Amino acid sequence: MSSTSQKHKDFVAEPMGEKPVTALAGIGEVLGQRLEGKGFDKAYVVLGQFLVLKKDEELFRDWLKDTCKANVKQQGDCFGCLKEWCDAFL
Repeated sequence: MSSTSQKHKDFVAEPMGEKPVTALAGIGEVLGQRLEGKGFDKAYVVLGQFLVLKKDEELFRDWLKDTCKANVKQQGDCFGCLKEWCDAFL
């Protein structure tokens, strides 16, 4: 497993609350704006989609690619971030 970014560590270290979508690892300003434009303005809304997709990595990666044109690294970073957060808090 690749090492996690500081952004990833910060995200999984505490409850999600009202964090913006850009707080997710792998989601920067450009992808964040694309997601916000489709109604995914908060990290918890993306988490909801992650859970609707039953934490399935392939389905979530495809959804991210289709929704905001995330590349493979961005998809993986975001998936790993949400998966680790779920393991810690759900």
